[in-house]
Amino acid sequence: MNTGNLFADGTPPAQGERFDVLLDHRNLVIERIVSSGDVTPQTYVQPQDEWVVLVKGEALLDVDGAAVELKAGDHVFLPAHVPHTVQRVSEGALWLAVHLHPEET
Repeated sequence: MNTGNLFADGTPPAQGERFDVLLDHRNLVIERIVSSGDVTPQTYVQPQDEWVVLVKGEALLDVDGAAVELKAGDHVFLPAHVPHTVQRVSEGALWLAVHLHPEET
């Protein structure tokens, strides 16, 4: 049995984001992301689908050129190969990201 607490060790890094893998099973990966308020925007274009929920805090994303404002409880689906960037995030923001990788053939 694998148990844990989403809020344990939730101290944000001095800058950027910390990615903690909570589950890696077959083609599914669930991550907890803890953000500092000092994030340098970086564009991600991933080969997998991603669903993300902002558990705590506020954030502004750019998803394929569209501004997406998130507050605690908001979630967004990011299809594979769609560029997305965290433009701004509040100190200590906590995310839960679910990645669905393509199945190997």
